[in-house]
Amino acid sequence: MKKLHFVMAVFVVASMVLTACGGGAGGGDALKVGMVTDLGGIDDKSFNATAYSGIDKAIADLGIEGKYLESTQQSDYAKNIQQFLDEDTQLIVTVGFLLGVDTAVAAKANPETKFAIVDYSYPDCFGDGVEGQTCGSASEIPNVLGLTFQIDQAGFLAGYAAAGSTKTGKVATWGGINIPPVAAFMIGYEKGVDYYNEENGTEVEVLGWSNEANEGSFIGNFESLDDGRATTESLVQEGADIVMPVAGPAGLGGAAYCAESGSCMVIGVDTDWTVSASEYTDIILTSVLKNMNVAVYDTVKAVQDGTFAGGLYVGTLANNGVGLADVKGASDELKAGLDAVRQGIIDGSIATK
Repeated sequence: MKKLHFVMAVFVVASMVLTACGGGAGGGDALKVGMVTDLGGIDDKSFNATAYSGIDKAIADLGIEGKYLESTQQSDYAKNIQQFLDEDTQLIVTVGFLLGVDTAVAAKANPETKFAIVDYSYPDCFGDGVEGQTCGSASEIPNVLGLTFQIDQAGFLAGYAAAGSTKTGKVATWGGINIPPVAAFMIGYEKGVDYYNEENGTEVEVLGWSNEANEGSFIGNFESLDDGRATTESLVQEGADIVMPVAGPAGLGGAAYCAESGSCMVIGVDTDWTVSASEYTDIILTSVLKNMNVAVYDTVKAVQDGTFAGGLYVGTLANNGVGLADVKGASDELKAGLDAVRQGIIDGSIATK
């Protein structure tokens, strides 16, 4: 009898260890979902963390088995995807524009495995693009769902809010790496400022990005808090009192500068920074919401219930795929203006691109 008790105790401890190492929940028959992060890490309080929260919710609600692998350099992308394939993962979610080629290569080689990729879609090979090298695919990939977001719509609202809140008449933005999903925030932001100026007879200036020149200020990474801080400080010294950093955790360096100097406010991106980076709540004007968590959760659910189909998902203001958090200190007039702009974007009477 003592021997039986000992065996049972060992089994319980072993089960607990296996569950802890798995990074999720679910039994042997549970759907296995894996996420490959972009640079910045799972605890970036922004891009990767928001996407994985959709898997976390699926673990709790749907009983799936969820796990993530972190990428610290671009060479990790293919390696991490392959690890999930070796583990017979049924749905692999890759997070970010930079994973486009590696995701396509793996998906084409493994047509029975379902994939979803955030901020990317296929086909992506045009002109002189070389399939599998400089681009992913010249056609749609049936087992891949591209999770894309019209973040320019929410960025437009943020620009309008910033223009209606600035005291200096100058607002700013800067990015991590100059890739389309980052630039889309900045494009919408400047257009929102321009629209506010047209509607209100003001001349608020945007620093750090120019739609006319199609270029702006980028630090070349998503990780360096020091770079984020320095870039924000430079833009504030030029006169900006509201700054929108589009750079994952590097943006928090800008938030730290604003909090310590008391000279500026920031606009968060991807998720509501008053929740994910609550230590900076006092200097957060608002946040541009890219609801990747909802898109990822819905994808997992579709795989589980057998309705998954490749192709394209587009998050918009109309379907709550993107949005804007509450604006700190907004006047009734500004709130009414934002409501009117939101409706105009949804009905197509206001263009954000």
